[in-house]
Order: sequence, then C-alpha cells, then structure tokens
Amino acid sequence: MAELKCGVNNCTYNNDRCCCKGDIMVGGKSAQQEDDTCCDSFKQRSGDSTSNSMNPCRTISIDCEAVKCVFNTNYKCYAEHVDIKGCGACDCRETACATFKEK
Repeated sequence: MAELKCGVNNCTYNNDRCCCKGDIMVGGKSAQQEDDTCCDSFKQRSGDSTSNSMNPCRTISIDCEAVKCVFNTNYKCYAEHVDIKGCGACDCRETACATFKEK
C-alpha cells in the first residue's frame, strides 16, 4: 500500500489531502507521461462534505492500468508514495498520477 497525497480538493473522497475511498484506480493503459494518467475513482464533490463517512487513510491500495510505469506490477502500484494532482477537476480526465515514471 502506498502513502497517498491527493491534490484534487474537490473530489468527494478527499479529506485533508487523504482519501476516504479505501482504494483507487489509476487509469492510463497507454500512458507515457503523468498527464496521460488519471484517477478513475475521482468523483466531483457536491456540497461541503465527503460522501464517505470513513476516516481518511494515509495509505491506500492502488490498482493501476499504467503498465508502462516503473511502479506498476500486475496492475498494482508499488510506489511508496503517490501524488494525485488535479486541483479544480470536473472530470477524472483532469486528474493525473504525478508519481508516474515511464519504464
């Protein structure tokens, strides 16, 4: 499990830069750079609260389609630390895995 920092402040699962979802999916099967990836689990927040009453987690399981990333093994992310970016995103395609590094 990776330590996740989420910069997508308007995601319903974001609580103080941590994720309340429990696990996420990073998309980008043919990604060659970080902007070719996205957080497929992104869900735009409506209102002021998160949709999940769980406490935010510092570490999280990350499934990942970005098979060209050095941290991807069998569709799982094995980076120690992951940053998701996309402040103000309205759609998952406006987010990205800033930790992506091409093999």
